[in-house]
Amino acid sequence: MSYYLAIVGTEDNPIYTQEFGTYRQGGDGNSRFSPEMKELAPFILHAAIDMVEQTASRTNQLYLRTVDNFYSHLVSAFVTAGDIKIMLLHETRNEESIRQFFQEVHDLYVKTLLSPFYFVNQPITSPVFDQRIKSLAKKYL
Repeated sequence: MSYYLAIVGTEDNPIYTQEFGTYRQGGDGNSRFSPEMKELAPFILHAAIDMVEQTASRTNQLYLRTVDNFYSHLVSAFVTAGDIKIMLLHETRNEESIRQFFQEVHDLYVKTLLSPFYFVNQPITSPVFDQRIKSLAKKYL
């Protein structure tokens, strides 16, 4: 199973992206997306932004569950209070672990946002942030 994570800013700009695989059931953490899917993943998530915004306007929940699909791939989303979208492209329905993953990623993003050296909508290039995202993926996905 493969996952593609994107944190999208308030101006629909990508702040952070990461592709990874599962560690469950003997997985090694490497993505198994086909070459075509690797190229399409950013476009699929970008196309789902309208669905995320539409779903978010109808609810007061931060975790929006599955908002869109593309063939056998699903798009789940989490919207922060500051209108930052955390989106995940995945192949399976494991809602509870994805919800927990989103909550942890949200906490990590808020900690980054509290840094005096980070500004909203600025790309996150920290190797520490990257490593923590990978460890969260290993824990939950």
